[in-house]
Amino acid sequence: MNEEMKPTEYMLLFRSSDWSRDLAPEEMQKIMEQTYAWFDGLKAAGKFKAAQPLFHEGRVLNGREGSIVTDGPFAESKEVVGGYLILKTNSLEEATRIARGWPLLACGCSLEVRPIAPECPDFYKLRKSLPNPSA
Repeated sequence: MNEEMKPTEYMLLFRSSDWSRDLAPEEMQKIMEQTYAWFDGLKAAGKFKAAQPLFHEGRVLNGREGSIVTDGPFAESKEVVGGYLILKTNSLEEATRIARGWPLLACGCSLEVRPIAPECPDFYKLRKSLPNPSA
């Protein structure tokens, strides 16, 4: 990443399996309360931009013009993306530090932290290499 493409937003992709399968209802309630408190803390700190849970079903497109369509996420997958959160932070390190506070990490879930680029990095490089980069 260069300074022109320096991110100020980071996406957290929540990956989980059946995290609540072995928990008692009281334990599930405690985790849910901790999770809502974590989100509320991010909002209060001005770090929260957007978040949404995702349904389990979906489709994956491949090939020219999306000619290959398969149902997904796949049953054999151990973890699926269950939702996302967009953070407003100053660095990947800060976003990672915030992500470590996600209560479902204790339940075996995982979290992917990704910088959000202002434009596609590959298109940016290509545009910069053209004779007239402003075109």
